[in-house]
Amino acid sequence: MTPPKGPLAGLRVVELSSYVATPLCGLTLRQLGADVIRVEPLTGAPDRTRMPRAEDGTSLYFSGLNQGKRAFAVDMSRQEGRDLVADLICGTGAPEDDPGGAIAVANSERYADLCYPALSERRPDLVYALLTGRRDGSSAVDYTVQATTGFAMLTGPADRTTPTNTVVPAWDIAAGLYLATGLLAGVQGRRETGRGSHVRLALEDVAYSAAGMLGYLAEAQLTGIDRGAAGNEVYGTYGRDFVTADGVRFMLIALTNSHWRRLVDATGLGDAMAGIEKALEADLSDEAERYRCRQVISALLGDWFSRHPWSEVQPMLASTRALHSAYQGFGEIAADGAAQLRDNPLFSELTQPGVGTYYAPGAPLRLDDEQVPPAPTAPIGAHNDEVLTGLGVDADRLRGLREEGILG
Repeated sequence: MTPPKGPLAGLRVVELSSYVATPLCGLTLRQLGADVIRVEPLTGAPDRTRMPRAEDGTSLYFSGLNQGKRAFAVDMSRQEGRDLVADLICGTGAPEDDPGGAIAVANSERYADLCYPALSERRPDLVYALLTGRRDGSSAVDYTVQATTGFAMLTGPADRTTPTNTVVPAWDIAAGLYLATGLLAGVQGRRETGRGSHVRLALEDVAYSAAGMLGYLAEAQLTGIDRGAAGNEVYGTYGRDFVTADGVRFMLIALTNSHWRRLVDATGLGDAMAGIEKALEADLSDEAERYRCRQVISALLGDWFSRHPWSEVQPMLASTRALHSAYQGFGEIAADGAAQLRDNPLFSELTQPGVGTYYAPGAPLRLDDEQVPPAPTAPIGAHNDEVLTGLGVDADRLRGLREEGILG
């Protein structure tokens, strides 16, 4: 399998991973041109069967996160299997003979001889990225991190009685992109100094870092405010969901003062909003004041929207440049012959073995307006011979490895 052309062409990344963050790191690097080899047990990685699945049981989740990677399956419980993986990471010759190698990303330290200390003794210029759940190395996943870092208390309807996790694994996604950034920084550092690096990232640290950057933790420390859930209201500015006369629910955000003025003018609610300012001693040109007065503002806007159909509301909102979108589910997006996907340049038809043909996204990042299209995900061990031949393993040794049960 040939990686796409890109700035990382010639770079080989060995991925020892599962689930979201580390596979996303590998996918991101592959979309930028790297040759990414995903290493799995002989029976496949544990996320190969994760839902959602196609009718025959093929994981659509796994297929999406592992597009275009080479698949290498080996028995890592045996020393000879681990030696093959170490050769794959470190190469079998001098570093100068393999400048694109010695790069790995992992989310487990199960085997000591496949961890950074052992591998870097053999290859000092190794760039190795490790993801853990917590900084002390203990386990955590996105949904438990949501619980411990406070975000689940901000999610869900305002009248909810229990914490609510978001279904989007935001910290996994952010961690995957952080890992890709860290690996690339390590590769650049190696070019400058000749030395490798050990890139470490904890999933929980990603969430705490975001809570700090967004000011949530500082607010709690300095004011004592323990902010709770607020449904679809946007904290600190004016935004929430509304329903039109014909039942279309949409999200509206008046992010700037210009948005706000145009929205008030277009709805003819200028006098009413002036009355709010007078009654509540508010200046609605200030987004913090709009947030403070959001309930009475929403009562007026909600009444206006409830008396007009979406066919009138949508062009009116477009004229104000206020940010807005009607809600739709995945089923609606994929309906009508998947017209929304077919007409979106991000998507292309992809034929995935075990699944069929469907519209899949390519790389969201475009370089010089070039976009990498989606690619099929390989079956377990599909590239065993190709990968090991590249390491200099001959046909007789390949046959022996299969007979010994080290290769699938």
